[in-house]
Amino acid sequence: MANNFMEQARNAMNRLTNMTNGGQNISEQDKQAARNAIQSAYTSASPEEQEQLQQLEEQLNRHNQMQ
Repeated sequence: MANNFMEQARNAMNRLTNMTNGGQNISEQDKQAARNAIQSAYTSASPEEQEQLQQLEEQLNRHNQMQ
């Protein structure tokens, strides 16, 4: 189950990155979807996955600062 949540979190961040790289603005709804995916993944993540999720959160924070 955790792998599915991890995959959703990664996909959400990839979408945000692709939007940013494509010059598109990221909506609050897009950011919230990514936050929710990351938080859902934490519930059943291994310690290694939690480290990856922390990196995704940092990446999301950088996206928030850019806009």
